[in-house]
Amino acid sequence: MDRREFLQLLVIGYTYGFIKPSLAQQDINYEIPSFGNLRLIHITDTHSQLKPVYFREPNYNIGVGINKNQPPHIVGDEFLKYYSVDSELLKYAFTAKNYNKLAKKYGKFGGYAYLKSVIDNLRSSANGNSLLLDGGDAWQGSAVSLFEKGNDMVEASNILGVDIMTGHWEYTYGEQQLRKNISNFSGEFIAHNVKLTEEAIFDEVESFDGNYFHKPYTIREINAVRVAVIGQAFPYTPIANPRYFVSNLTFGIQQNELQDLVNKIKSTENVSLVILLSHNGVDVDKKLAKDVTGLDVILGGHTHDVLPSPVIIENSNSKTLVINSGCNGKFVSVLDLNVRSDGFEYKYKLLPILSDFINPSKIMNDHIDKVYRPYNRELNEVIGMSNMDLYRRGTFNGSFDQLICESMVNVIGSDISLSPGFRWGPSVLANDQVTMNDIYSQTAITYPNTYRREFTGETIKNILEDVADNIFNPDPYMQQGGDMVRTTGLSYTITPKNKIGRRISNLRDKNDNLIESHKKYMVSGWASVNQIEEGKPIWEITREYLQNIKIYEEDSLKQPKIKGESDNIGIET
Repeated sequence: MDRREFLQLLVIGYTYGFIKPSLAQQDINYEIPSFGNLRLIHITDTHSQLKPVYFREPNYNIGVGINKNQPPHIVGDEFLKYYSVDSELLKYAFTAKNYNKLAKKYGKFGGYAYLKSVIDNLRSSANGNSLLLDGGDAWQGSAVSLFEKGNDMVEASNILGVDIMTGHWEYTYGEQQLRKNISNFSGEFIAHNVKLTEEAIFDEVESFDGNYFHKPYTIREINAVRVAVIGQAFPYTPIANPRYFVSNLTFGIQQNELQDLVNKIKSTENVSLVILLSHNGVDVDKKLAKDVTGLDVILGGHTHDVLPSPVIIENSNSKTLVINSGCNGKFVSVLDLNVRSDGFEYKYKLLPILSDFINPSKIMNDHIDKVYRPYNRELNEVIGMSNMDLYRRGTFNGSFDQLICESMVNVIGSDISLSPGFRWGPSVLANDQVTMNDIYSQTAITYPNTYRREFTGETIKNILEDVADNIFNPDPYMQQGGDMVRTTGLSYTITPKNKIGRRISNLRDKNDNLIESHKKYMVSGWASVNQIEEGKPIWEITREYLQNIKIYEEDSLKQPKIKGESDNIGIET
């Protein structure tokens, strides 16, 4: 598209009323002409961020095995080169380069009122021949969603017009609350890989045919195109999160069952397109696309990765487009398809949602104002400041995680602290005020309590080895989610290409003494998945620490030493 066409489309946007004129100065276009006979609109991992946020993309996103140096494991300059990105605005959207400076220039991303304006226009320009699909992790992640048990986000999803979704963190409200939320959801919540346990079947817990906990798939006819959408919830929910939230349920990737379901749909449903709405993560989706024939499109989530163009996976019988749409409402994927009896043509666009350049939806803004009103006083309280950008996303430590870890060491009193490698959580710019809402946006879970107990050096190493294997196992099906556990009071060397038991070495304490296998160390942590803890919630610990020090002042972010990855373009220091 040349500049004349671009400006013509902007005029259409002004007429529609959702684009602000200042956007004409930028290299982005929310007016996408209709192509083909079906438009798929995809969002994922919004994590209940109803309002616009900053979100810094990682400068560590390490891939291993066949995924080393392959999308999505590319960052920084290599990412920009791979996708031929040269505009400053898109550099800001897609990478961590010059993050603070560009954030101040271009502002925040997302926010449901801005998402709705863009999505409504995308649906209108497709003459209604569209589906809005949500990949999950929509109903958890903010203070308000925690307080409201996801009810605020169910209504936001309804206002947004989500047609179909699957899930992951939605399950951490527990089965009973999840059922209530789904009953209030106007769309369909689907997952073929969530079934009842034998005990739940015996107890006659409510299910769909075949003991599915959810409807496994749905058929939609759009513009004379029959589309099958299969749901795939996060396969490792009972491992990555406490089992007691889903005690009646089984999960898993269930590759063979998925192949059987695809075969059944193709033989009985007369469909022209088969979509997997997935919360697997990109690497798992790529392997699944290779191993399961008959999937045309995988719309994925979970790993929060940004893919400006689809990854195309070919096997002997089919071709699959693998798409991922980032997180926190920062992006919307638009996949236009011209579906024929013998296949399809497509056009794809990943749209950054720059809220400063979009007029918000009034109906969504009214909803957001209503649900925040009872909590504004608490959430707007200023707790302190930081002299460095606070962020989370990245294979290793994030600066907000470092703040959380140091809070535990100082408030609870421990030699070492451990914090889970959650990927969700917006960023806070250096020297901006840190509010209680910011702290909740990093910690708003239903199992937030802290612990303090003695671990041997051997136990500490085994914890690091176990988490590292979840991340760096060369078989994507063995990667069970999250980034590396965050630590304070502990340094170590990691060799990602090694096997389990040999990745972690040179463990040292804060005084640079080697960690001894049989020596005991006082360790603090939170978000335990194995037992219910009794310590204060982590947001209270972080609040107390930051209120006491007033300004979090750090010279640098502490990262482990990485060995054997000098050629890894998933690293940009």
